Amino acid sequence: SEQEIEQFVSCFCGFAEISKPPWYSVPEEAARGSLVGNIVKDLGLTAEELSTRQVRLVPVGEKQYFQLDQHTGDLFVREQMDREELCGQSEPCLVRFDVLLEGPLQSFRAEVSLTDINDHAPVFLNKEIILKISETTKPKARFLLESAQDPDVGNNSVHHYNISSNGYFHIYTRQRSDGRRHAELVLDRELDREKQAEVVFSITAVDGGFPPRSGTAVIRVVVLDANDNIPVFTQNLYKVRVLENSSEDTLVAVVSAKDLDSGMNGEIAYSIVQNSEDNRETFKINSETGQIRLKKTLDYEEIKTYEIDVQATDGGGLSANCKVEVGVQDVNDNAPEVTITSLTSSLSEAAPLNTVVALFSVRDRDSGDNGRTSCELLGEQPFSILPLVGEAYALVTLEALDREKVSGYNVTVRATVDAGSPPLTTTQTFTVDISDVNDNAPVFNQTSYTMFVRENNIPGVLVGAISAADSDAGPNAKVTYSLRPVYPAEQDPCSCISVNSENGHVFVLRPLDYEQVRQLEVLVSATDAGSPPLSTNVTVRLLVVDENDNAPLVLHPAQDSSPPSSELVPASAEVGDLVTKVVAVDADSGQNSWLSFHLLRATDPGLFAVGSQNGEVRLRRPVTERDAVKQKLEVLVRDNGRPPLSATAALNVLLLNGLSQEHLPQQELAVQDEDSSLTIYLIVSLVFVSLLFFTSVAAFVACKVFKRKELKGGHVLYGTCNLQSSLADGAAAGTLPHAYCYEINLTTGSGNSEFKFLKPILPSLPPQHSGTGRGVADTEDFPPVQNSMGDAALDISGTPPVRHFNGLPFN
Repeated sequence: SEQEIEQFVSCFCGFAEISKPPWYSVPEEAARGSLVGNIVKDLGLTAEELSTRQVRLVPVGEKQYFQLDQHTGDLFVREQMDREELCGQSEPCLVRFDVLLEGPLQSFRAEVSLTDINDHAPVFLNKEIILKISETTKPKARFLLESAQDPDVGNNSVHHYNISSNGYFHIYTRQRSDGRRHAELVLDRELDREKQAEVVFSITAVDGGFPPRSGTAVIRVVVLDANDNIPVFTQNLYKVRVLENSSEDTLVAVVSAKDLDSGMNGEIAYSIVQNSEDNRETFKINSETGQIRLKKTLDYEEIKTYEIDVQATDGGGLSANCKVEVGVQDVNDNAPEVTITSLTSSLSEAAPLNTVVALFSVRDRDSGDNGRTSCELLGEQPFSILPLVGEAYALVTLEALDREKVSGYNVTVRATVDAGSPPLTTTQTFTVDISDVNDNAPVFNQTSYTMFVRENNIPGVLVGAISAADSDAGPNAKVTYSLRPVYPAEQDPCSCISVNSENGHVFVLRPLDYEQVRQLEVLVSATDAGSPPLSTNVTVRLLVVDENDNAPLVLHPAQDSSPPSSELVPASAEVGDLVTKVVAVDADSGQNSWLSFHLLRATDPGLFAVGSQNGEVRLRRPVTERDAVKQKLEVLVRDNGRPPLSATAALNVLLLNGLSQEHLPQQELAVQDEDSSLTIYLIVSLVFVSLLFFTSVAAFVACKVFKRKELKGGHVLYGTCNLQSSLADGAAAGTLPHAYCYEINLTTGSGNSEFKFLKPILPSLPPQHSGTGRGVADTEDFPPVQNSMGDAALDISGTPPVRHFNGLPFN
């Protein structure tokens, strides 16, 4: 049931969880890559289990602070950790993670303790601590001070406090029940305010780290006294001037009084003695700061001057008075007026400097200094204001214009009454449009274009598009496309490619043949409609993609020869011997030209095999007497295109019993059975030696002389005509182009008599080519091939490279 399965999985996953998790310790802010420990050894795992069980770390939280080396099992710090950020003042500070293993599934909980380092100094929240102490306070009185804050824990937190020398106090450090320490200030002797109103000294908090860190604050002790002095104003008369258009709550004046007493006796409260209704409705005063503000706006035409009586009273009831005179000042309350008299709605970007853009005038209804005006442009503009006669001004161009950067400007003219009090301003905004001129050529979105088309394409096929943009506007930005000759000497561009003049689409107008043309390059011009027109050229490269449209072509054997050539195979040929090789090519490229060879049909399909990759025709089984002498084969050559194309090669093979196995071509000699050949030659040699011992010495000497003459001149064992008549069919087929006549020379200098088969005697060649001595004429060009008799050599030359059984002598 599902319940049983869940119980099984729960037991299976938790059976290996250990009761005491691995525990490590690392200092906070340890550098990345710091070694923590080897968790694999601590869990009792092997190096093989580390790789096969896919050990990985799963963080308990949002961030992974450690990483595991999958090869050694070492645990390293991945991210720096701040103990104060992770745990605050809690102790110990533990970072936990799970170790997960597979096959079987196991999980382990690991803990890393972050030890505190002294990376924080004590800090006072208030840099200045103010204490108010009466001068009548008795010595040994204690005053609790603000504690310094240190995020570190243990010995790295605040350890003790010190104060600088002051003559009145000393510091005492106490420890709370939670281990934290705080400071108390103890009075050593009585204070006297008349001698010293304030006592200022510093306090320093020092932690217990190594090296120790510290933080400092200032203690200001204010000595309190009795009320035996009255308030005194700094001035008996305050004179101020206020603008008539001042808004409500505007500050008018600030009065100030001092009292030599301290504490409540030195605290002063300000008030206005309401000696008139106008003062009560117009002004107000802050009782603590002495600031006098407006309760309503002033009017110069109604009241030009106000007199205000202000009273200062201390905490003991003593008071003093002063007078404030407020004069109302007339202001400029008429703003200037700006009037546009002429404006050019559209300005050419080719306009020269100092071209007039607009004419305007400025007028102020005030008189005197309040009527004098000035004008200026706001913001950075390519224009300037030129004063004209009277109140008239002209706006002219200051810099060259570029419509492509800025197509229009919002020009703001500000008129100001400089001498007014306060100065008033008026702004007037109007728009100046910049008209375009054809000063930018089209720009293509690519430096060159490469397009592809499959060969044998449909005429008029779309192969791509080009695009150019002109930053000008209107007709100057209209782009048309056309073909241009790649080289100046060319009269006309390529006739097989066309470009749509409106949208830049590129078409191929006629079918292309990859085997004839693999790529084309044309030059396309983008021209705008400006006056004069501007243009830009770009190269378009068209690559023709090959299609499988060419069937393989058989090069060998020649299929058009008459009569067809035949390959000769001796009856003694063995399995795997090379008969011939079909050579074919494909005009296509890539995988379309990859050829494979298959035996399509044959007189005896089981006698031959064709290599699918190299086209080699080899014997599949030994030749028997029942096999037909003339074998016909048809080999299929197929390419790798889609769909594939193929061609066939017809072969004729003659199975001849009269060919000797010892005289196979050089490439076949390596596969002969050397042991059986050696045995035959040894028997012949023994018989020959025995016959020599039964002859007389004279006959033996005469025989030696005769043999030496043979080495010099050579002896023909087979006539040219006889061999050619025996192999008439093969010679007619072109398989045996030379007469197969050989010189057989018997040497006497060898310990065991041996045969050497040298190069054939060619009747058509001059006599000197038959050679002298041992009969080897061109041994450097045709090195001898080792035969089955050990050091006997076979040297055959003049044989066509594609004939593999040519030149074999009859037994």
